[in-house]
Amino acid sequence: MRVRWGSFIPHLILSAFSLAILLPLVWIVRVSLTDKLTAYKIPPEIGHVGIENYIEIFSAYPFERWFLNSLFVALASTAISLPLATAMAYAFARFNTGGIFLRLGVLASQMLPPIILVLPLFTLFFTTGLMQTHLGLILAHLTISLPFLAWMLVSFFEGDSASLEEAARIDGATRWQAFILIAVPVAAPGILAAGLLGFILSWNEFLFALVLSGADTQTLPVGLASMETHAGVEIAPLAAATVLSLLPVFVLLPFLRKYLIKGLSLGALK
Repeated sequence: MRVRWGSFIPHLILSAFSLAILLPLVWIVRVSLTDKLTAYKIPPEIGHVGIENYIEIFSAYPFERWFLNSLFVALASTAISLPLATAMAYAFARFNTGGIFLRLGVLASQMLPPIILVLPLFTLFFTTGLMQTHLGLILAHLTISLPFLAWMLVSFFEGDSASLEEAARIDGATRWQAFILIAVPVAAPGILAAGLLGFILSWNEFLFALVLSGADTQTLPVGLASMETHAGVEIAPLAAATVLSLLPVFVLLPFLRKYLIKGLSLGALK
């Protein structure tokens, strides 16, 4: 009986936390499928169920453009930052490049509030003609994702892979070959986990996109914030747009879940 209660109570607590996390998502899905009048009613009612709100966000708002802008910027920033962060992390782990001061500098840059970087980036992009462009947004997102990914990946290159690289060097491999053929495959779960987190970080970024983007380059977070009419914010279409904005994460997570868990646990063990 004690064993049963000992396993039941933790499961009960975890179930309660899971319900607390899932409740907002369930609420948003419910609101997105109801009509605009029913969406405001308290206590909540099911009312009419349909996809009119999903149709409206494509007909009344440039949702497709917001979505494609976010997807392009997130993929591009992740594709650029991940190889650079991998090389930085490898240099930190193998050669202690820059010493502890450079590592602390990378960590300190991650601690800076993004609003501190907005004004210098605005001035720089305005001078160079990168304002309201996709390239400008990608470069701005690199200032957030690159330090985070580099610091995260350092632990994946410390440990057993060093001895494997030394064995490869003894067999005649160059440093570059040891890095590409040994270090990167061993750290692949961590690199994939970092790539997933970097994509989500860029996908959800709001402040830089708000200040540095234009009408043609607005991303989803900025677009969702601008969904306001003369009558105020219409919750039902906004809920439908929110549900669609979550789709990339839900599509990627099942495929990369095992790599995310394995990568994070690998870094913790090392």
